[in-house]
Amino acid sequence: MVKKVGKPATVQRVAAQSVATPVVKRTEGVQISAKEGDIMSSGRSANPSANSPANPSTETLTHHVWSAKERKDTSILVVCGGLSHERDVSLSSGHRVAGFLEDAGWTVALHDMDSELLDYLSDPATHPDLVWPLLHGANGEDGSIRDILEMEDVPYLGSRAKASRTAWSKPIAKNVVRKAGLHTPHSVTLPESMFRELGATKVIDLLVNSVGLPLFIKPTMGGSAMGCTLVTDAEQLPQAMVSCFAYGSVALVEKAVVGAEVSVSVLEIDGELVALPPLEIDTPNGTYDYDARYTPGPTEFFIPARVERSILDDLRSEALTAHKALGLRDISRTDFIVDEHGIPQFLESNVTPGMTDTSLLPESALAAGYHLADLYSSMVESVLAQNRHRGA
Repeated sequence: MVKKVGKPATVQRVAAQSVATPVVKRTEGVQISAKEGDIMSSGRSANPSANSPANPSTETLTHHVWSAKERKDTSILVVCGGLSHERDVSLSSGHRVAGFLEDAGWTVALHDMDSELLDYLSDPATHPDLVWPLLHGANGEDGSIRDILEMEDVPYLGSRAKASRTAWSKPIAKNVVRKAGLHTPHSVTLPESMFRELGATKVIDLLVNSVGLPLFIKPTMGGSAMGCTLVTDAEQLPQAMVSCFAYGSVALVEKAVVGAEVSVSVLEIDGELVALPPLEIDTPNGTYDYDARYTPGPTEFFIPARVERSILDDLRSEALTAHKALGLRDISRTDFIVDEHGIPQFLESNVTPGMTDTSLLPESALAAGYHLADLYSSMVESVLAQNRHRGA
């Protein structure tokens, strides 16, 4: 018996759009402008949905599309939910991806991360051909679930456990990409115990005098902007630290950079890394917090981002660099701030990007001309073709 989890998110069926024709769409505060040439790959350009007219300026990827019978005979397990602070987001992502895969003809089941999961994975009657882990937050993005899947010898879509752990720790990820040549805001990492032992007031004063305002406070591990605060006045720092430590015991105190917040998603299909069009996030209060991320409303997305063409190219190139430097696989989303000098400043890379109806990766994919059911199917087929097993 298939164990469904949570309440299914509404599945939107979106007609494919061609990248050859400029498209402007406004839905619930989201503005999308897709233009020709807004996709970059590490080799050839990506092929949009088979339902989209071909773009004569792009070389397409050769991809074997599985037959309807092959898809029906292939079992895909979407693992979502869990007990992290991001459970609701994970459930929404999981149900949405599962819905599109079902639309494309795959046999799909969903399962929570609970005490019954290992039995489900090991039972020959339910053992899946592929797992797509869509767990957000701890256990989902820190490599833990991937270690479990490898021990169970179940192929899965996404980055390996070691790479996931590297990206999950924001300070470590910043150091890795800095060595690869990317810019990232100056920051310090402080555990909650440091404030208790040295005195909170003295440490806060030192932060203001050394790093300087404005500051951005966030947990070193976590997502969905939980526990994150933009601090423009020293008096805001104590409460910002309290909010941060509610979601983790170590804080990343980062010099806040003023500029355009831009997200670039990277997909790996049939060995080709493809950077989707950079997406700019414009929020009324200047902070892309939890409510702005998952509540349709005044937040606007601009695709491609409203920066010079050369900066768009830099963003895509640096997202590919971050993906490779961190050792990521199949899918990632890297967030930047483009500063006043036009330099992309790396913030973080996500190994399990949100896939909800308001998430950034799906919006970028739609703007690039992909039909989500076709795109997710291509990602699944690419992984299945590699015959991944333990440690692969």
